Amino acid sequence: MTLRRYATLVTGAVALPLGVLALSLGSDDPHAVRSAAFGAALAGFNALAAYALALWAQRGSASVFMGVVLGGMLGRMVLMLAAVAVGLGILDLRRLPLVAALLTYFVIFLVVELLALNRRRPAENAS
Repeated sequence: MTLRRYATLVTGAVALPLGVLALSLGSDDPHAVRSAAFGAALAGFNALAAYALALWAQRGSASVFMGVVLGGMLGRMVLMLAAVAVGLGILDLRRLPLVAALLTYFVIFLVVELLALNRRRPAENAS
């Protein structure tokens, strides 16, 4: 799966449920919708970065692959922690909707990423 196709999949997976949530709860609890949207968007950006790094890492040797994957994971973890801290501290978002959306989307995108990377053809891995 190309990065563009994966980005389309991630965007749709984030936008459609959040749109339904905003339409159903938007007027009742807009703060919860905003918090869930922040968590979902954060998970989406993390998924795109992870997939892009994995595609890029596959082009190099095994040591380059491990360096890119582990370094990218550490960098993404630090950025996500900082974003959650900003969301909870500065933006005053609600904890439960933010964390629930972040963790739910994180797990879903991790499974999709692993399936997509596992199903890549050898010709796609070489390019």
